[in-house]
Amino acid sequence: MNLILLGPPGAGKGTQAQRLVERFRIVQISTGDMLRAAVKAGTALGTQAKAIMEAGELVPDELMVALIAERIEAPDCANGFILDGFPRTVAQAAALDEMLAERGLVLDRVVAIEVDEEALIERIVGRFSCADCGAGYHERFNLPATEGVCDQCGSTNFTRRADDNRETMIARLAAYREQTAPIIPHYEAGGRFARVDGGGDIDAITADVVAALER
Repeated sequence: MNLILLGPPGAGKGTQAQRLVERFRIVQISTGDMLRAAVKAGTALGTQAKAIMEAGELVPDELMVALIAERIEAPDCANGFILDGFPRTVAQAAALDEMLAERGLVLDRVVAIEVDEEALIERIVGRFSCADCGAGYHERFNLPATEGVCDQCGSTNFTRRADDNRETMIARLAAYREQTAPIIPHYEAGGRFARVDGGGDIDAITADVVAALER
């Protein structure tokens, strides 16, 4: 089963992807992690990407698609994969389709997790974590049982990501609307697309995603 999860930042794609990995025994391919691994391993494609990045330029679409093609040929992708972070544009979606077709593969499903933007901003801006063990919390939805003390390790040290603020989230959501959301019609036209409400309980969202995949 070959999948793409779409959705704005903070929609819960990472959480749902991990659950799908466990349920369907497929691999989550983060293009960012994949790129860093290729550079570290010194592969031919990784060496090309390193030179481009060191020059301060963006890795071109054709090289990213080639890296994905190389990755999905690995034995651990035999049961399928979930692409994380790609495609982000219509051109990338078309290039991905072409590369998969050349290998006799298709995307079985593209699922968009949709959440109201104000709810997303509240979800992201309110989150923080334990600086020692990494346990996650939220100032409205998931506070520690004892104020100022981590439930997991007892630490009193907490941290927030520098980009977890309203201004940054508004900019990231605008970028998603302008760059990534336009690929939805591309997948709708192919009959592979499904929408899932990502505003509810995590388990309910998982059930909806699985139902969309099994339809």
